Amino acid sequence: MHTDTTPSPARSIVADAGATHDLIVIGAGGAGMAAALFGAIRGLKVLLLERTEFVGGTTAFSAGTVWIPNTPHAVTVGARDSVAQAATYLDQVVGDHADRRLREAFLRQGPQALATLERESHVKLRPYALHPDYESDLDGATLRGRAMEPLPFDGRQLGAHFALLRAPIPEFTVLGGMMVDRTDVNHLLAMTKRWASFKHAARLVLRQARDRLTHPRGTRLVMGNALCARLLQSLVERGVEIRTEAQVERLVTEGGRVTGIVLMHKGQRQALHARAGVVLASGGFNRHPQLRAQLLPAAANYTPGAPGHTGEAITLALGAGAQIGDRNLQNAFWAPVSVRRRADGSTAVFPHFVLDRAKPGTVVVNQAGQRFVNESTSYHRFGAAMLAEHARSACIPAYLIADARALKTYGLGMVRPGGMGLAGALKDGYVVSGQTLAELAGRLGVPAAALAQTVARFNQHAARGEDPDFQRGRTAYQRNIGDAAAGGINPNLGALQQAPYYAVKLYPGDIGASAGLVTDAQARVLGANQQPIDGLYAVGNDMNSIMGGTYPGPGITIGPALVFAHIAAADAAGRLAGEALAA
Repeated sequence: MHTDTTPSPARSIVADAGATHDLIVIGAGGAGMAAALFGAIRGLKVLLLERTEFVGGTTAFSAGTVWIPNTPHAVTVGARDSVAQAATYLDQVVGDHADRRLREAFLRQGPQALATLERESHVKLRPYALHPDYESDLDGATLRGRAMEPLPFDGRQLGAHFALLRAPIPEFTVLGGMMVDRTDVNHLLAMTKRWASFKHAARLVLRQARDRLTHPRGTRLVMGNALCARLLQSLVERGVEIRTEAQVERLVTEGGRVTGIVLMHKGQRQALHARAGVVLASGGFNRHPQLRAQLLPAAANYTPGAPGHTGEAITLALGAGAQIGDRNLQNAFWAPVSVRRRADGSTAVFPHFVLDRAKPGTVVVNQAGQRFVNESTSYHRFGAAMLAEHARSACIPAYLIADARALKTYGLGMVRPGGMGLAGALKDGYVVSGQTLAELAGRLGVPAAALAQTVARFNQHAARGEDPDFQRGRTAYQRNIGDAAAGGINPNLGALQQAPYYAVKLYPGDIGASAGLVTDAQARVLGANQQPIDGLYAVGNDMNSIMGGTYPGPGITIGPALVFAHIAAADAAGRLAGEALAA
């Protein structure tokens, strides 16, 4: 991808009275919004830039889970945690794939960063009652307390700024744009069984009906959309300048120090000065063709992330002497995804996180009709397993198969529980069905005898609550995403025996960048000599992940993004204050 680094003769660089800021943040996803907010909290004059027309980035698409150990929230759900316990856990999971000093800074500064957010802004979080770390069988893991979700937010409070917030992907909403979280989903599924669930569901539907009279989508925001809305409301109230559709063309350096940027905005090229520094938070490299080809396997072709993470900011940093981390176990975070053409011609990329593949009555097979993975492992491990196995047996795409009872109970990808949307999915080929396993195998192009043998073996062991082949349902994390109410011995296991049978194709999808710019524990970007590039910071997916391409728990991208946004803003503000004293 060519990046213009020189001013066009036809458009001179324009400077105006507002061209000097204390801190310039490039990228208005969750990490960039947090960096801008922390800077404003510290009294800095901040400019927040976003190359697309909306703020929120991939965070606005996500569940919005924030993983920060040892916060005061942990005790409210009966969890006992400590920095030492979390360090023990991360040392086992991450090991030498990332600099230990960075995760020590994360653990040390995490509670303070969260406390500052909740005290000084509209950001409010609550812990999940049960949300185990993904490697829950390791020492130092917890079952609850580290994973937190944003409280729902009333988007009407944003007024005209509501239109600035990136909407969730349509496949994560119902009834024409109504957002629901896992609590809402449980109530919707039980609305005909429990009075409390009926009342909850009725309130949601009535609110959505009112919203659609005055808004293009529902204004009750949950998950990542709620987190971004809370950040946006806080930025607006603190007077932070936000510019969308703003293209950063060049980093300006003076004497080895990054002192500003050259920006193209609304047809004008401007030179903007940053007294305290520039923070890169553009979302990572995932849509940069060259970096993608360099860092990711050729078999990975789908990303469900927001369109803004083009990697252009990373290339600007590389031009200033930065480097990309090379110790990661994986250069991206993975999830199995299914894809479907929308009515408008765009492609929906749907991540299969927890709703279907780990539930009773489902199984995943490769193109030979054989299992190759523990279906209840974390989505990151699942995607990585697909890529690793593909070198030995064709499993891209793989097939997620469900019997009729499982589809009706849990849904299947973009088909909702209860079978909502099944007819359309069958018509356009997103879902393939068969009255028998042999018929399904024929339509998938899978050997019928092999599939029958696989399912027979799976069913035999599922009846005993066992999976000797892949240990499905072995850990607390895996059992938590199963269905204990199904009545089986193992909440992740149940026989496929009720016709018809259904399948969707699964592909490995990169849900975020792990590889990014190498930084120190102050989020300062390091050059090839391992020394900080003065005035340049990186947070979020622009920063090489402190998890080193491993995935210890839910929210391990957003949690560190918030914490290192806090650290970067503190360092920039401290340096500016020090220079003022010296002057």
